[in-house]
Amino acid sequence: METQTPLIRPLHVRVLPNYRLDLEFSDGVKGTVDLSDLAGRGVFGRWSDYSAFERVQVSSYRAIKWNDHVELCADMLYIRMTGKSPRDLFGLPTSL
Repeated sequence: METQTPLIRPLHVRVLPNYRLDLEFSDGVKGTVDLSDLAGRGVFGRWSDYSAFERVQVSSYRAIKWNDHVELCADMLYIRMTGKSPRDLFGLPTSL
């Protein structure tokens, strides 16, 4: 019987200078992710006003969000922060 990997949830988010976030996840992993490459692009153009970036929060459905129009998937942020692959994160077999 195959066991499922539990979903990792973001617990805390804190804004750091230069479009970086300090994150903590439910598996105990803590670290920083740099989002400066997104600032000013597409929906992230809203971050041109840095106070908009500072309004970040953990949503009730596992996302990191700024408002109803700007949010990022917690899994993507975890992968970006840790350097793990989706296979590592979700416990997928290497034969897929």
